[in-house]
Amino acid sequence: MESGTKGGITQKKIITYLMHNHSSTIPDLAKDIDLSIPTVTKFLMELVDAGYIVNYGKQETSEGRPPNLYGLNPDSAYMVGVDIKASCLNIGLMNFTGDMIDLQMGIECRLENTLEGLDELTRHICEFLDKHVNVKDKILQVGVNISGRVNPEAGYSFSMFNFEERPLAEVLYEKIGIPVSIDNDTRAMAYGELLKGAVKGEKDIVFINISWGLGSAFIIDGKIYTGRSGFSGEFGHFSVFDNEIICRCGKKGCLETEVSGSALHRILCEKVKNGQSSILSKRILTGEMSVTLEEIVDATNKEDILCIELVEEIGRKLGRYLAGLINLFNPELVVIGGTLALTEDYILQPIKTAIRKYSLNLVSKDSAVVLSKLQAKAGVIGACLLSRSKLFEW
Repeated sequence: MESGTKGGITQKKIITYLMHNHSSTIPDLAKDIDLSIPTVTKFLMELVDAGYIVNYGKQETSEGRPPNLYGLNPDSAYMVGVDIKASCLNIGLMNFTGDMIDLQMGIECRLENTLEGLDELTRHICEFLDKHVNVKDKILQVGVNISGRVNPEAGYSFSMFNFEERPLAEVLYEKIGIPVSIDNDTRAMAYGELLKGAVKGEKDIVFINISWGLGSAFIIDGKIYTGRSGFSGEFGHFSVFDNEIICRCGKKGCLETEVSGSALHRILCEKVKNGQSSILSKRILTGEMSVTLEEIVDATNKEDILCIELVEEIGRKLGRYLAGLINLFNPELVVIGGTLALTEDYILQPIKTAIRKYSLNLVSKDSAVVLSKLQAKAGVIGACLLSRSKLFEW
């Protein structure tokens, strides 16, 4: 496929259509991408010869000669997704049609922002790749999710592993031997939900990632919005609180300081030390760092009263400021994802109540608010899909 040429652009349009529509006849494909049947036939057959597209057989029809259906060849290409979490890695292998072939969740790994941490990351990726030597030569790209400020076009991360003047994507490519793309973790999660998760045809979407930190991503007219330098979505760094809590960004008063998993962890520990009771009290009093965010979520779902109260309060605060985003963007859909979304209605209902209270009713009444469907898998699935998109989508 010759990228940038007229023929290459047409081939990308065909592949993009099939990514989103699974299969098509040549007449339907020509109509939907606004090209002539002979033109579509020519370039589609070139893609068949290249192995990217296959004939799915005859379309069932009640009259006339049944046309052939064409779709992506699942075994023609593979993508690997790497989702970096606070205390673990999720790594997956996806085929060309978007099916997960292998998914390894919760690989224990607390990556420090050091050269040693970067080496550990590449070691885990290489170990995963070595388990798939049978398709390794068909793996076209490894997509890596990183929290914070990431420029996906240039391949630079400014929040993690920023040790050289070279792009991080280039450094990783050199270490693992397969082309690498990087992107913001929340954007990847949003893209996963768009193609494989909670999105059901909506085009204008706000995705909220409330995990250890707080991030957002925007899908406008069906496309991920990255901003001029790739830094869009820093919702957690709205300066809204008059507090003395220093955020990870170095400033005080950020939304993330009171609305995030790190805030939940901090406030829970403070309240337990001040005498309030939780099923996690003993663990906290003997060493708070041993309590993970996932354990707090689990305690909430086991009806721990203190955890429920704190999660609900975070939901109310999040809903208040999310109402502002709804007033600005008037989205069709708001998806709540990340670790705290696993508390389900404990966080969702306070968010909805606050949105009703603080948003303009005429603006928000058509904005549905739902939980992530992919849950913990959203990031790794999104990383794979984003890699495919960057290579083939038009």
